[in-house]
Amino acid sequence: MFCYQCEQTASCEACVKQGVCGKTPDVAALQDLLIYAVKGLSLFAAEAWKSGNVNFEINRFTCEAIFATVTNVDFDAARFEVLINECVETREKLKKSLVTTGSDTNIRHDAATFTPENTLAGMVAQGERYGIQSNPDADPDILSLQQLLIYGVKGLAAYTDHAQILGQTDGKVFRFIHEAMAATLDDSLGVDELVGLVLKCGEINLTAMELLDAGNTGTYGQPVPTSVPLGPKEGKAILVSGHDLKDLDALLQQTEGKGINIYTHGEMLPCHGYPELKKYPHFYGHYGTAWQNQKKEFAEFPGAILMTTNCIQKPVESYLDNIFTTGLVGWPGVTHVADKDFSPVINKALSMDGFKETIETKSVTTGFGRNAVLGVADKVIDAVKGGAIRHFFLVGGCDGAKPGRNYYTEFVEKTPKDTVVLTLACGKFRFFDQDLGDIGGIPRLLDIGQCNDAYSAVKIAEALAGAFECGVNDLPLSMVLSWYEQKAVVILLSLLHLGIKNIRLGPTLPAFISENVLKVLVENFNIMPIKTADEDLKAILGDAA
Repeated sequence: MFCYQCEQTASCEACVKQGVCGKTPDVAALQDLLIYAVKGLSLFAAEAWKSGNVNFEINRFTCEAIFATVTNVDFDAARFEVLINECVETREKLKKSLVTTGSDTNIRHDAATFTPENTLAGMVAQGERYGIQSNPDADPDILSLQQLLIYGVKGLAAYTDHAQILGQTDGKVFRFIHEAMAATLDDSLGVDELVGLVLKCGEINLTAMELLDAGNTGTYGQPVPTSVPLGPKEGKAILVSGHDLKDLDALLQQTEGKGINIYTHGEMLPCHGYPELKKYPHFYGHYGTAWQNQKKEFAEFPGAILMTTNCIQKPVESYLDNIFTTGLVGWPGVTHVADKDFSPVINKALSMDGFKETIETKSVTTGFGRNAVLGVADKVIDAVKGGAIRHFFLVGGCDGAKPGRNYYTEFVEKTPKDTVVLTLACGKFRFFDQDLGDIGGIPRLLDIGQCNDAYSAVKIAEALAGAFECGVNDLPLSMVLSWYEQKAVVILLSLLHLGIKNIRLGPTLPAFISENVLKVLVENFNIMPIKTADEDLKAILGDAA
């Protein structure tokens, strides 16, 4: 086993015995084999695009297959066996269809003709041969850029899959995914060509996030600031974690009138701000954080738990029976709901105790999407010009369980009272319930939304830059980001594509970035690792921090 795609990789180098995430060596090998199979499919799909032979089902499957290998999405070996076989079958069907169009099908690469073994053990052995370290003579910088591109595409595929579920697609996104995956097999590509593809991945991801934004807001309305209780309410309960708004909507419809209150967890918190979701009276509140206390919170939750996508720690045996998954998510021993009929989840919730009493505790406000923030842009601009707001911080990204993430809590707590903190994604659960007060009625802590709502953050930054007639890098704005998995990687690539500089990144830098590639990023974008909250605030704000 060799895996270093996430921030929590062992010793900041690689997981070689067991994934820190809980991924077994067998699953790691099967994921590597699936990626290899997708590369082979993409060799022919890229040719198909040249001849206009576009097949939506191939595009959809490609994104789903890649998304399944993102950290904490699927730990079920049996499901990877199915995906690998389907991928090769799809490749062969596409190859035959290309013959009729006169396209080049004489592609000389093992991935173009690879055949899976007929046993799971045989596939595992194949995956071990086709993994990251399959070529011991590989140039470390080329390998680093290839993996950076693959991990960027993994994040891109995730957002693209979410968008297509809501009916939003764009051919140029699918085409790039195929071309990028095929390019990782091209030994003729050097550093410059691969750097170009990596930045292109960031560019294409902006389109994917725009599509997802259109799907979310077009279906459920523009988010509005909404107060969400954090305490429990007496009654039966279902907890929804992940990212998928459509699954939440279906669950809300199916639980109407059944006496079950629906709670969000992790990145589902921003769902409370969407008008077409918040209209349900039993869509009650938010329970728990994202990572640091997740296993304890899930074990103590007195209802059913529905996981819709990743950002979930591997469950523990004590509460497997209470957990259900949907979409691409899968673990051995966990019930998977494949048809959007959530009756098993509902029946489980009804059979459980639920909360015995209502407890009044804190509430938090979410729903500060770009429409809400730009709706008071004149007040924000006046506050900056008048000196009431000195600086903006975008403190967001992924959460994780490894020590070092308390930095983000401390950083936000120590931001001066004349500064505003924008936040998004599950990293905010280190500080989302902090009462930072307001500046002239403008809350000092603004929750923009999920990780994909980085698109809204970019639009807010661009609008402010336009109002002040300057570039984004000239704004009194600093980005202090945490990363964990591959969606964070592709968001970072989008920011780099936009030319945004001086990003502080932590808790650690990616293990898959070689020294020379890191040097390029530092020289061109001044990416820097986080230090301490005090040091970074002083460096950003000067002695007045």
